[in-house]
Amino acid sequence: MANLVRWFLCTKNSSSIRYSKSVSKCSIFLTTKLFRLKNLLYFLLGGTTIAAIILLTAYTKPQDVDRTTGVATIIHNNSGQPDSLPVTQATPPQQVRAPKMPSSITFAGEALPIDNFDSRERFDRELLAICFRHSHTLLLIKRANRYFPIIEPILKEQGLPDDFKYLAVAESSLSNVISPAGASGFWQFMKATAKERKLEVNSEIDERYHLEKATVKACDYLKGAKKSFGSWLMASASYNVGGGRLRSRVGEQKEEDYFDLYLNNETSRYMPRIMAIKAVLENPARYGFHVDAEDLYEPMPAYKEVTVSGAVASWADFAQTHNTTYRMIRIYNPWIRSSSLTNKYKKTYQVRVPK
Repeated sequence: MANLVRWFLCTKNSSSIRYSKSVSKCSIFLTTKLFRLKNLLYFLLGGTTIAAIILLTAYTKPQDVDRTTGVATIIHNNSGQPDSLPVTQATPPQQVRAPKMPSSITFAGEALPIDNFDSRERFDRELLAICFRHSHTLLLIKRANRYFPIIEPILKEQGLPDDFKYLAVAESSLSNVISPAGASGFWQFMKATAKERKLEVNSEIDERYHLEKATVKACDYLKGAKKSFGSWLMASASYNVGGGRLRSRVGEQKEEDYFDLYLNNETSRYMPRIMAIKAVLENPARYGFHVDAEDLYEPMPAYKEVTVSGAVASWADFAQTHNTTYRMIRIYNPWIRSSSLTNKYKKTYQVRVPK
Protein backbone atom coordinates (compact mmCIF):
# COMPACT_ATOMS: atom_id res chain seq x y z
CA MET A 1 0.00 0.00 0.00
CA ALA A 2 2.83 2.39 0.93
CA ASN A 3 4.58 1.68 -2.40
CA LEU A 4 1.36 2.50 -4.28
CA VAL A 5 1.06 5.88 -2.55
CA ARG A 6 4.71 6.76 -3.32
CA TRP A 7 4.15 5.87 -6.99
CA PHE A 8 1.06 8.13 -7.19
CA LEU A 9 2.82 11.11 -5.64
CA CYS A 10 5.85 10.80 -7.90
CA THR A 11 3.62 10.63 -10.98
CA LYS A 12 1.71 13.76 -9.88
CA ASN A 13 4.87 15.80 -9.22
CA SER A 14 6.26 14.89 -12.62
CA SER A 15 3.06 16.05 -14.33
CA SER A 16 3.11 19.36 -12.42
CA ILE A 17 6.68 20.07 -13.47
CA ARG A 18 5.89 19.37 -17.14
CA TYR A 19 2.82 21.66 -16.95
CA SER A 20 4.82 24.46 -15.33
CA LYS A 21 7.49 24.30 -18.03
CA SER A 22 4.84 24.45 -20.75
CA VAL A 23 3.23 27.54 -19.21
CA SER A 24 6.63 29.20 -18.87
CA LYS A 25 7.48 28.59 -22.52
CA CYS A 26 4.10 29.95 -23.61
CA SER A 27 4.56 33.09 -21.51
CA ILE A 28 8.02 33.74 -22.98
CA PHE A 29 6.63 33.29 -26.50
CA LEU A 30 3.79 35.75 -25.93
CA THR A 31 6.10 38.33 -24.33
CA THR A 32 8.50 38.17 -27.28
CA LYS A 33 5.69 38.62 -29.79
CA LEU A 34 4.20 41.60 -27.91
CA PHE A 35 7.62 43.28 -27.69
CA ARG A 36 8.12 42.90 -31.44
CA LEU A 37 4.61 44.23 -32.12
CA LYS A 38 5.24 47.28 -29.92
CA ASN A 39 8.51 48.05 -31.73
CA LEU A 40 6.71 47.75 -35.08
CA LEU A 41 4.03 50.22 -33.96
CA TYR A 42 6.70 52.69 -32.78
CA PHE A 43 8.49 52.37 -36.12
CA LEU A 44 5.30 52.99 -38.11
CA LEU A 45 4.33 55.99 -35.94
CA GLY A 46 7.79 57.54 -36.26
CA GLY A 47 7.86 57.07 -40.00
CA THR A 48 4.41 58.60 -40.43
CA THR A 49 5.40 61.64 -38.34
CA ILE A 50 8.59 62.25 -40.35
CA ALA A 51 6.70 61.94 -43.63
CA ALA A 52 4.08 64.45 -42.45
CA ILE A 53 6.78 66.96 -41.44
CA ILE A 54 8.51 66.64 -44.82
CA LEU A 55 5.24 67.17 -46.70
CA LEU A 56 4.23 70.19 -44.64
CA THR A 57 7.69 71.76 -44.94
CA ALA A 58 7.69 71.29 -48.69
CA TYR A 59 4.20 72.79 -48.96
CA THR A 60 5.14 76.08 -47.26
CA LYS A 61 8.79 76.46 -48.22
CA PRO A 62 9.82 80.15 -48.11
CA GLN A 63 11.79 81.57 -51.02
CA ASP A 64 14.01 84.59 -51.56
CA VAL A 65 13.95 86.39 -48.23
CA ASP A 66 14.83 90.03 -48.77
CA ARG A 67 17.40 90.75 -46.06
CA THR A 68 16.78 94.48 -46.34
CA THR A 69 13.01 94.50 -45.89
CA GLY A 70 12.68 91.16 -44.16
CA VAL A 71 9.88 90.12 -46.59
CA ALA A 72 9.61 86.45 -47.56
CA THR A 73 7.61 85.14 -50.56
CA ILE A 74 5.77 81.87 -49.81
CA ILE A 75 5.66 79.16 -52.51
CA HIS A 76 2.33 77.33 -52.78
CA ASN A 77 2.91 74.98 -55.74
CA ASN A 78 5.36 72.36 -56.92
CA SER A 79 6.83 74.35 -59.81
CA GLY A 80 9.12 76.38 -57.61
CA GLN A 81 7.32 79.56 -58.68
CA PRO A 82 5.01 81.69 -56.55
CA ASP A 83 1.27 81.52 -57.13
CA SER A 84 -0.35 84.29 -59.12
CA LEU A 85 -1.17 86.05 -55.79
CA PRO A 86 1.93 85.58 -53.62
CA VAL A 87 1.56 85.83 -49.84
CA THR A 88 4.19 87.94 -48.13
CA GLN A 89 5.15 88.01 -44.46
CA ALA A 90 6.82 91.10 -42.99
CA THR A 91 9.43 90.00 -40.48
CA PRO A 92 11.52 93.04 -39.62
CA PRO A 93 14.51 92.30 -37.40
CA GLN A 94 14.00 92.98 -33.69
CA GLN A 95 15.50 96.22 -32.48
CA VAL A 96 16.33 96.88 -28.83
CA ARG A 97 17.60 100.35 -28.02
CA ALA A 98 19.15 101.48 -24.77
CA PRO A 99 17.25 104.32 -23.08
CA LYS A 100 18.96 107.68 -23.35
CA MET A 101 20.61 108.99 -20.22
CA PRO A 102 19.17 112.32 -19.06
CA SER A 103 21.58 115.24 -19.10
CA SER A 104 20.97 115.73 -15.38
CA ILE A 105 19.01 114.05 -12.62
CA THR A 106 18.36 115.18 -9.06
CA PHE A 107 16.69 113.83 -5.96
CA ALA A 108 15.34 116.28 -3.41
CA GLY A 109 17.48 118.98 -5.00
CA GLU A 110 20.69 116.94 -4.79
CA ALA A 111 22.30 115.95 -8.09
CA LEU A 112 23.60 112.66 -9.38
CA PRO A 113 27.29 113.29 -10.28
CA ILE A 114 26.72 112.35 -13.91
CA ASP A 115 30.31 113.20 -14.88
CA ASN A 116 31.55 110.42 -12.57
CA PHE A 117 31.63 107.16 -14.57
CA ASP A 118 30.83 105.03 -11.52
CA SER A 119 27.72 106.89 -10.40
CA ARG A 120 26.59 107.32 -14.03
CA GLU A 121 26.83 103.58 -14.69
CA ARG A 122 25.08 102.74 -11.44
CA PHE A 123 22.20 104.96 -12.52
CA ASP A 124 22.25 103.49 -16.04
CA ARG A 125 21.93 99.96 -14.64
CA GLU A 126 18.78 100.92 -12.73
CA LEU A 127 17.35 102.83 -15.68
CA LEU A 128 17.79 99.76 -17.89
CA ALA A 129 16.12 97.58 -15.25
CA ILE A 130 13.04 99.75 -14.92
CA CYS A 131 12.74 100.39 -18.67
CA PHE A 132 12.80 96.71 -19.60
CA ARG A 133 10.55 95.40 -16.84
CA HIS A 134 7.60 96.56 -18.89
CA SER A 135 4.67 95.06 -16.99
CA HIS A 136 6.05 96.13 -13.62
CA THR A 137 6.76 99.69 -14.75
CA LEU A 138 3.31 100.03 -16.30
CA LEU A 139 1.85 98.96 -12.96
CA LEU A 140 3.89 101.64 -11.18
CA ILE A 141 2.60 104.32 -13.56
CA LYS A 142 -0.99 103.20 -13.01
CA ARG A 143 -0.68 102.93 -9.23
CA ALA A 144 1.03 106.31 -8.94
CA ASN A 145 -2.12 107.98 -10.22
CA ARG A 146 -4.02 106.55 -7.25
CA TYR A 147 -1.55 106.86 -4.41
CA PHE A 148 0.62 109.91 -5.15
CA PRO A 149 -2.30 112.27 -4.41
CA ILE A 150 -2.44 110.73 -0.91
CA ILE A 151 1.31 110.84 -0.25
CA GLU A 152 2.15 114.24 -1.78
CA PRO A 153 0.16 116.50 0.60
CA ILE A 154 1.55 114.65 3.64
CA LEU A 155 5.12 115.15 2.42
CA LYS A 156 4.41 118.84 1.90
CA GLU A 157 2.76 119.21 5.31
CA GLN A 158 5.71 117.45 6.97
CA GLY A 159 8.28 119.62 5.19
CA LEU A 160 9.82 116.93 2.96
CA PRO A 161 10.66 117.31 -0.72
CA ASP A 162 8.05 115.87 -3.07
CA ASP A 163 10.64 113.44 -4.48
CA PHE A 164 10.27 111.21 -1.44
CA LYS A 165 7.18 109.68 -2.99
CA TYR A 166 9.62 107.82 -5.25
CA LEU A 167 11.26 106.29 -2.18
CA ALA A 168 7.91 104.66 -1.38
CA VAL A 169 7.83 103.30 -4.95
CA ALA A 170 11.30 101.81 -4.53
CA GLU A 171 10.40 100.30 -1.16
CA SER A 172 7.11 98.61 -2.02
CA SER A 173 6.05 99.35 -5.60
CA LEU A 174 3.12 101.21 -3.99
CA SER A 175 1.71 97.97 -2.60
CA ASN A 176 1.16 96.51 0.86
CA VAL A 177 3.88 93.90 0.51
CA ILE A 178 5.80 92.00 3.18
CA SER A 179 9.55 91.59 2.70
CA PRO A 180 11.38 88.34 3.52
CA ALA A 181 12.72 90.11 6.63
CA GLY A 182 9.21 91.04 7.76
CA ALA A 183 9.11 94.72 6.74
CA SER A 184 5.56 95.66 5.78
CA GLY A 185 3.43 98.28 4.09
CA PHE A 186 4.17 101.01 1.55
CA TRP A 187 7.08 102.32 3.65
CA GLN A 188 8.37 98.88 4.70
CA PHE A 189 8.61 99.38 8.45
CA MET A 190 9.96 96.52 10.53
CA LYS A 191 7.72 95.58 13.44
CA ALA A 192 10.11 96.86 16.13
CA THR A 193 10.73 100.15 14.28
CA ALA A 194 7.00 100.69 13.81
CA LYS A 195 6.37 100.24 17.53
CA GLU A 196 9.20 102.66 18.33
CA ARG A 197 7.43 105.16 16.07
CA LYS A 198 4.17 104.64 17.97
CA LEU A 199 2.39 102.67 15.29
CA GLU A 200 0.06 99.97 16.60
CA VAL A 201 1.16 96.51 15.52
CA ASN A 202 -0.57 93.33 16.74
CA SER A 203 -2.51 90.38 15.38
CA GLU A 204 -5.67 92.45 14.84
CA ILE A 205 -4.38 95.92 13.89
CA ASP A 206 -1.20 96.79 11.98
CA GLU A 207 -0.81 100.47 11.23
CA ARG A 208 2.18 99.85 8.97
CA TYR A 209 -0.58 99.24 6.41
CA HIS A 210 -2.29 102.55 7.21
CA LEU A 211 -0.89 104.65 4.38
CA GLU A 212 -1.45 108.07 5.91
CA LYS A 213 -0.16 107.20 9.38
CA ALA A 214 2.85 105.28 8.04
CA THR A 215 3.75 108.16 5.69
CA VAL A 216 3.85 110.57 8.63
CA LYS A 217 6.15 108.22 10.57
CA ALA A 218 8.44 107.79 7.56
CA CYS A 219 8.67 111.58 7.33
CA ASP A 220 9.63 111.75 11.01
CA TYR A 221 12.47 109.29 10.45
CA LEU A 222 13.77 111.01 7.32
CA LYS A 223 13.77 114.47 8.90
CA GLY A 224 15.78 113.13 11.82
CA ALA A 225 18.21 111.39 9.46
CA LYS A 226 18.65 114.60 7.46
CA LYS A 227 19.70 116.41 10.64
CA SER A 228 22.10 113.61 11.48
CA PHE A 229 23.77 113.13 8.06
CA GLY A 230 23.34 116.55 6.49
CA SER A 231 21.86 115.51 3.13
CA TRP A 232 18.68 113.99 1.79
CA LEU A 233 20.64 111.39 -0.18
CA MET A 234 22.33 110.16 2.98
CA ALA A 235 19.05 110.32 4.91
CA SER A 236 17.46 108.10 2.26
CA ALA A 237 20.40 105.68 2.34
CA SER A 238 20.05 105.40 6.11
CA TYR A 239 16.37 104.52 5.59
CA ASN A 240 17.59 101.48 3.67
CA VAL A 241 20.62 100.33 5.64
CA GLY A 242 19.97 101.85 9.07
CA GLY A 243 21.47 104.94 10.66
CA GLY A 244 23.97 103.05 12.81
CA ARG A 245 25.44 101.04 9.93
CA LEU A 246 25.68 104.07 7.67
CA ARG A 247 27.38 106.08 10.40
CA SER A 248 29.92 103.25 10.80
CA ARG A 249 30.71 103.27 7.04
CA VAL A 250 31.19 107.05 7.16
CA GLY A 251 33.62 106.70 10.07
CA GLU A 252 35.57 103.86 8.47
CA GLN A 253 35.93 105.44 5.03
CA LYS A 254 36.21 109.12 6.02
CA GLU A 255 33.63 110.03 3.39
CA GLU A 256 30.27 111.77 3.87
CA ASP A 257 28.92 111.81 0.30
CA TYR A 258 26.61 108.93 -0.63
CA PHE A 259 28.14 108.38 -4.07
CA ASP A 260 31.66 108.26 -2.61
CA LEU A 261 30.88 105.57 -0.03
CA TYR A 262 31.57 101.87 -0.59
CA LEU A 263 28.33 100.29 0.64
CA ASN A 264 26.62 96.91 0.41
CA ASN A 265 25.10 96.08 -2.97
CA GLU A 266 21.51 96.87 -2.01
CA THR A 267 22.26 100.26 -0.48
CA SER A 268 24.73 101.11 -3.26
CA ARG A 269 21.92 100.61 -5.78
CA TYR A 270 19.24 102.25 -3.65
CA MET A 271 19.56 105.92 -4.62
CA PRO A 272 20.34 105.33 -8.33
CA ARG A 273 17.25 103.12 -8.41
CA ILE A 274 15.06 105.82 -6.85
CA MET A 275 16.45 108.37 -9.31
CA ALA A 276 15.72 106.03 -12.24
CA ILE A 277 12.16 105.54 -11.00
CA LYS A 278 11.76 109.31 -10.80
CA ALA A 279 13.10 109.78 -14.34
CA VAL A 280 10.64 107.29 -15.84
CA LEU A 281 7.55 108.19 -13.80
CA GLU A 282 8.03 111.90 -14.43
CA ASN A 283 8.17 111.37 -18.19
CA PRO A 284 6.97 107.87 -19.15
CA ALA A 285 6.60 108.65 -22.86
CA ARG A 286 10.28 109.59 -23.15
CA TYR A 287 11.15 106.01 -22.21
CA GLY A 288 8.50 104.37 -24.39
CA PHE A 289 5.68 103.94 -21.85
CA HIS A 290 2.30 105.13 -23.08
CA VAL A 291 -0.71 104.79 -20.79
CA ASP A 292 -3.99 106.44 -21.71
CA ALA A 293 -5.66 108.50 -18.98
CA GLU A 294 -8.60 106.11 -18.79
CA ASP A 295 -6.23 103.21 -18.07
CA LEU A 296 -4.70 104.80 -14.98
CA TYR A 297 -5.94 103.60 -11.60
CA GLU A 298 -8.36 106.14 -10.26
CA PRO A 299 -8.49 107.18 -6.59
CA MET A 300 -10.47 104.82 -4.41
CA PRO A 301 -14.23 105.33 -4.87
CA ALA A 302 -15.97 107.58 -2.35
CA TYR A 303 -16.25 106.33 1.20
CA LYS A 304 -17.52 107.39 4.60
CA GLU A 305 -15.77 106.93 7.93
CA VAL A 306 -17.44 105.01 10.73
CA THR A 307 -16.12 105.48 14.27
CA VAL A 308 -15.45 102.22 16.12
CA SER A 309 -14.65 102.47 19.84
CA GLY A 310 -15.54 99.01 21.07
CA ALA A 311 -15.15 95.38 20.07
CA VAL A 312 -16.23 94.04 16.70
CA ALA A 313 -17.25 90.39 16.91
CA SER A 314 -17.21 89.98 13.15
CA TRP A 315 -16.04 92.41 10.49
CA ALA A 316 -18.16 90.45 8.01
CA ASP A 317 -21.30 91.25 10.07
CA PHE A 318 -20.07 94.85 10.37
CA ALA A 319 -19.77 94.98 6.56
CA GLN A 320 -23.29 93.67 6.00
CA THR A 321 -24.66 96.19 8.50
CA HIS A 322 -23.13 98.95 6.37
CA ASN A 323 -24.27 97.49 3.02
CA THR A 324 -20.85 96.35 1.82
CA THR A 325 -18.69 93.23 1.88
CA TYR A 326 -15.93 91.98 4.13
CA ARG A 327 -13.58 92.15 1.15
CA MET A 328 -14.30 95.86 0.67
CA ILE A 329 -13.72 96.53 4.38
CA ARG A 330 -10.29 94.90 4.12
CA ILE A 331 -9.42 96.72 0.87
CA TYR A 332 -10.39 100.15 2.21
CA ASN A 333 -8.78 99.42 5.59
CA PRO A 334 -5.70 97.23 4.99
CA TRP A 335 -4.54 97.95 8.56
CA ILE A 336 -7.33 95.60 9.78
CA ARG A 337 -5.53 92.25 10.02
CA SER A 338 -8.12 89.94 11.55
CA SER A 339 -11.75 88.92 11.06
CA SER A 340 -12.68 90.46 14.42
CA LEU A 341 -11.55 93.13 16.88
CA THR A 342 -11.35 92.66 20.64
CA ASN A 343 -10.23 96.26 21.27
CA LYS A 344 -9.05 95.50 24.79
CA TYR A 345 -7.97 99.09 25.48
CA LYS A 346 -11.10 100.67 23.96
CA LYS A 347 -9.22 102.59 21.30
CA THR A 348 -11.04 104.60 18.68
CA TYR A 349 -10.66 103.70 15.01
CA GLN A 350 -11.96 105.38 11.88
CA VAL A 351 -13.13 102.61 9.55
CA ARG A 352 -13.67 103.50 5.92
CA VAL A 353 -16.82 102.13 4.34
CA PRO A 354 -17.56 102.57 0.63
CA LYS A 355 -20.63 104.64 -0.09
